[in-house]
Amino acid sequence: MECFSLLRSDVPAFIDHLGGFGEVVAPHSKGEVSYTFEVVKDSSQVILDYNRTLLPLKKMFLPPVETMLNFSLKDASFTPVEIEISPRLFFGVHSYEMQSILRLDHSMLSGKVESNYFRRRQSSRFVGISFHPDEFHFSESVGITIEEMEGFDLFLNEIEGDFQVYVLSKNGAALLKGFEYIESTNPEVIEGRSFKKKIRYHYNRLPRVFQYAYNSPIWAEVASRCVGCGACTLTCPTCFCFDVNDEVTVTAEDGMRQRSWDSCMLAAFAEVAGGENFREKTSNRTRHRLFRKFKYITDEEGLPWCVGCGRCTAFCPAGISLPDIVNELIGEDEKAQLPRSVRV
Repeated sequence: MECFSLLRSDVPAFIDHLGGFGEVVAPHSKGEVSYTFEVVKDSSQVILDYNRTLLPLKKMFLPPVETMLNFSLKDASFTPVEIEISPRLFFGVHSYEMQSILRLDHSMLSGKVESNYFRRRQSSRFVGISFHPDEFHFSESVGITIEEMEGFDLFLNEIEGDFQVYVLSKNGAALLKGFEYIESTNPEVIEGRSFKKKIRYHYNRLPRVFQYAYNSPIWAEVASRCVGCGACTLTCPTCFCFDVNDEVTVTAEDGMRQRSWDSCMLAAFAEVAGGENFREKTSNRTRHRLFRKFKYITDEEGLPWCVGCGRCTAFCPAGISLPDIVNELIGEDEKAQLPRSVRV
């Protein structure tokens, strides 16, 4: 693996150089304390030190709202919308964000391929960057380190304010070609980056904990604090549920079919014809959300479907913490295994 040194002051020039590949998308400030992935128009505006973006990178592959086809009621015809695909390079991506894209690959490309996602994914390259965990990050607890480089073409690891650039693919080597402001160097091991938020068990023990947690009173306790806004799932980088609606023009002659993000935490999500609702209670929706992250898909793939980005906790208006829920379930499971005589 090749490694090069890159001065922080030369990063804007590097971003400009990467623009030769195609459209560059990178983190930008959004207001005073938030960040968002946006197309780079001025490389000096790219933020290198950020905690997390408001919406995950999945918005670039599965847009929040997307028109799938246009139709005419006059002659019962329809025309699928062909999306325009051009090369895109995603710069400054954290390791948990890249891992979320790899999990979306499984969801979108297994079985019948989601063609729009596939076309956007094919034309994309990724440049990662290290980060300093805040009070909400817990990706290490789900097996994703700060320096996890799987999926990236290049990775920038911060060293005393500057960066070491790791070349991870042939595409990565091609992206560096012609850029003069780098020098070959030896990789260094970075110490001192630690996560403040942690899940107490190794992630491979969690499916067993969830196996016995279906009827836990913890679900009702958490639900009593939940306001049902859906912020947790709508900002989750691995959730992919959607709704499909037809919008008809005011003339009632033409219309369009749109796909939009949906959330299993919203009350109407599991409602069906006849007014029945398979998960009418907030406690049932809360349980389903966490089982999707640590049990159902994990049993098949051996990995949590949570990447520890911390968005669901950071953006929850009720302050509900996913790792705290999991730790409570672990504590309940440990207590259940004690002899009755010593349970408190």
